[in-house]
Amino acid sequence: MIHELRAALLGLTAFRGLLEEPLMADVRALLDALAAQRGEAALDAYTNIFYKLRQEGKQGLGDWLHDRLRYREAPYPDLVSRGGEDPALEAAARRDVETLRQLSELDCGQLTAAMGQHLPQEFQPVLEALPRWQTGAPFTFQSLTDFYRVHGAGRFAQYRAFLWVDGALVPVAEPDCPQEEEMLGYARQREQVIANTRAFLEGSRVNDVLLYGDSGTGKSATVKTLLSVPGFQRLRLIEVEKEGLRDMAVLIRSLAGLPQKFILFIDDLAFDQDDRTYSAVKTILEGGLERRPDNVAIYATSNRRLLVRQTFSDRAGDEVDAQETIQEKTALSDRFGLRIPYLALSKGEFLDLIDRLAAQYGVDMDPVELRRRAVKWDMRVPNRTPRGARQFLASLQIS
Repeated sequence: MIHELRAALLGLTAFRGLLEEPLMADVRALLDALAAQRGEAALDAYTNIFYKLRQEGKQGLGDWLHDRLRYREAPYPDLVSRGGEDPALEAAARRDVETLRQLSELDCGQLTAAMGQHLPQEFQPVLEALPRWQTGAPFTFQSLTDFYRVHGAGRFAQYRAFLWVDGALVPVAEPDCPQEEEMLGYARQREQVIANTRAFLEGSRVNDVLLYGDSGTGKSATVKTLLSVPGFQRLRLIEVEKEGLRDMAVLIRSLAGLPQKFILFIDDLAFDQDDRTYSAVKTILEGGLERRPDNVAIYATSNRRLLVRQTFSDRAGDEVDAQETIQEKTALSDRFGLRIPYLALSKGEFLDLIDRLAAQYGVDMDPVELRRRAVKWDMRVPNRTPRGARQFLASLQIS
């Protein structure tokens, strides 16, 4: 069995990238050493395998392989996730999975017994005391194929949030995604964003979204909280910083055909008049010669409705058609089909929010006195937003 398994691993094709993993190098070293009757080398490889499994929090090779088969990119998972067909690749993947199942079910007692045949007697106590990992394969070829078809494979199956940095996607293992109950005010605006996103996930062509208005109103949090909405499991959020806007077309092209739906999130979007990234965003929103994939939408936030900063010198320059140029620049926001305002709360709404937050935070103060202090705070620090309400309540703890 050990010799046959060693030969089968050498023949991995569809998932050959697994052999590049350090732990798989130890597995091959173990089987090679046993085949060559080198007991000490086999013992060294065995202990390395156990150590690395526990280092990654895995109980056995089956658990470890299950993760890698789902989350490591490879030709077959990519083919299935994009809905393609390749009989030769499918047959190769089926053989590979069967080989990896046999590896997962290889009994540690069988390995230690084989090592004992090629080690001096003084090694027997060591072999008897060796820890053992669990055996068993929690996957089949069909279960993996079904997973790829629904969730995709690789990083997009493992992570839901990413940063686009220097032309590369960086996974965010623990994204800052507020729950609905943590959001304050602006329920109507959030409902519009959620409805647009739900239609997007259902396959409809939807509008790109611009959330604009006062700082601290929860525009960014509204987008981030989409990852916590029930039923939005296929949604992926990619935050694109200003420096990455010019390369965004490359990112969009790479997402075409994947089973997930992607929101490219541009936070705090604003341009200077001579900003070179302006034309890149304009082309993406308008659509150029290359059609944007149906599984990609653009959501942006901005403190400015027109997105482009203007100065008095822009209006007093010597350009003949200066006003026309300014209008063309400021029209970028119109290319977002859904524009949702997040404006500062009225005085009554702000005080009602203070009352709600005070109850949540357990603030023990007479309601009339609380409101009196809130009004005084608002006069000194005008910021009628959820952020301002939290700051006011925090100030009570140190006053």
